[in-house]
Amino acid sequence: MNESAALAHLLDPGHLTRADLRRLTALSTPTISEVLRRLTDAGLVTVVGHDSGRPGPNAEIYAANADAAYVAAVSVRDIDASRAPSVTAALCDLTGEVRTRFDSRVDFLATDPQTALAEAVDRLRRDSGVPAERIKHVHVGVAGSYDSRTQTIRHVEVPGFGRTGLVAEITEALGTGVAVDNDVNLAAIAERRHGVGRAADGFALLWLGQEGLGLAIDIGGTLMRGARGGAGEIGYMPTYAPGSTDHKVDLTDLVGGRAVLALARDHGVSGQTPLEVMLTAAAGAESAADFFAALADRISIGLAAVIAVLDPSLVVLAGPVGRAGGDALLAALDSAMVRLAPLESAIAVSRVEGDAVLLGALDAGLSTVREALIAEVRDD
Repeated sequence: MNESAALAHLLDPGHLTRADLRRLTALSTPTISEVLRRLTDAGLVTVVGHDSGRPGPNAEIYAANADAAYVAAVSVRDIDASRAPSVTAALCDLTGEVRTRFDSRVDFLATDPQTALAEAVDRLRRDSGVPAERIKHVHVGVAGSYDSRTQTIRHVEVPGFGRTGLVAEITEALGTGVAVDNDVNLAAIAERRHGVGRAADGFALLWLGQEGLGLAIDIGGTLMRGARGGAGEIGYMPTYAPGSTDHKVDLTDLVGGRAVLALARDHGVSGQTPLEVMLTAAAGAESAADFFAALADRISIGLAAVIAVLDPSLVVLAGPVGRAGGDALLAALDSAMVRLAPLESAIAVSRVEGDAVLLGALDAGLSTVREALIAEVRDD
């Protein structure tokens, strides 16, 4: 615990003396000296300078060794039916600084997922010049649920990713630790660390994507994943529809990408994709208010069920479509929820900039690597 506390302070804000660490950790001088010795011997901390501005001998200034380990993150998602799935990958050092990043299109009907992910990590290594053995962990985000008991990805539409044994194959091919997680869960990790969820005791994150939707449930910084990793697959939530053949429609049928496009056409809002539609409406297109009101009524059906079961203090509206709707969609949703939900939960639009899934994968991977490195120091 002492090593972990000291390393955490050296990672953020970074350059500290022994006196600084003693003040921040409340550890004794001998304990701090021993902690720094162990971290330095392990290559996790280095002396980066000396402080000559104080009385007495110059104090050594310590910082985390950014090159001690690296984390790769790969986000795989099916953007829409007309284009090949997208692969976005990034590599960061132990401090979290991103060293390289790229986006590419991969046809998984022609390319095996194991090959595609191995090539993505190899490209990160080549572009950054980082030795392969320094990449200690690869975190993969997918639009599906991951059953950790069977190491199987479920409810995934990207070809090949539901294959039994795939995760073990990827781990063997990469020769390093590999973790797989649901993309919306990773977005919630990013929201907890960088967004509006930082100060919340817990929150529900509703993801509105180009095609589908999902939910992540954060309880005090811990994600609820369910028995088979399927917690939050809200797109499969049935709603009663007397006029339909089987008297129900899934929530995706109401607020998924195709439903958003159809609703936009009904209200005269232009756009070729759900994202374009939302951007057009948010920019003040004619009939935008009616469009947002109709969409908010549909979203509120699923959200009311979530609030009734979980009673979160905060609901975060996220995903490319959700964020594009911005304050206009938020206002419409607030009005719809007042009419529908008896419990009160604040609703906010995500403020995480950039690719939230990739950012969350980097954050999750960094936590895994830092904990493993500290465990090695303790065991020495």
